[in-house]
Amino acid sequence: MAEPADLEDPKARAVNERHGDDHGVNLGKLRALAKRLKTQQELACRLWDTDDTAARLLALLVCRPKAFDRDRLDAMLREARTPKVHDWLVNYVVKKSPHAEELRVARTADPDPVVASAGWALRTERVAKKPDGLDPTVLLDVIEADMKDAPDRLQGAMNHCLARIGIDHAEYRSRAIAIGERLGVLEDYPTPPGCTSPFAPVWITEMVRRQQPA
Repeated sequence: MAEPADLEDPKARAVNERHGDDHGVNLGKLRALAKRLKTQQELACRLWDTDDTAARLLALLVCRPKAFDRDRLDAMLREARTPKVHDWLVNYVVKKSPHAEELRVARTADPDPVVASAGWALRTERVAKKPDGLDPTVLLDVIEADMKDAPDRLQGAMNHCLARIGIDHAEYRSRAIAIGERLGVLEDYPTPPGCTSPFAPVWITEMVRRQQPA
């Protein structure tokens, strides 16, 4: 607990707090600490249970994703309230778990929008890597009906899924772009120079362009 606390940076905290996070830890240094500690599942569980954001981020770096049972992961999805912890939990742990598909099915329509956003992130993973068994038409129907008025984090997860459908599945690309244009979600998102806009029509078009032969 003391070592992550020593990595606190007031400037980083100020930036993170603007995005809903409550830590100022230098993430590069936190990763170096995790590399030194190596995998320690028991320590990871104890760090998670502190409810401290920096400690939980460290826990997610030193844990063994496949060691968590389904109920523990489900509880962690509800306990992870800050954006960075939630993002790392989904991407570093849940996606690598044998319970990922079960949680995708169970949580995509969860009444808690933060938990539902995790379900949508797992859907997006399937769209991109294991699309067999998914019906993009159904996903697009739900996105078209619900994304516009969804809370921010759930909206962002649904938008990511919309973009991946358009990028990875040419037969649904026109409809994905049309939905994005009609809903206008993230159309005015401030995008730094050199970065791709998260506005789905722009995102899809740019990523498809990059995939084309030179």
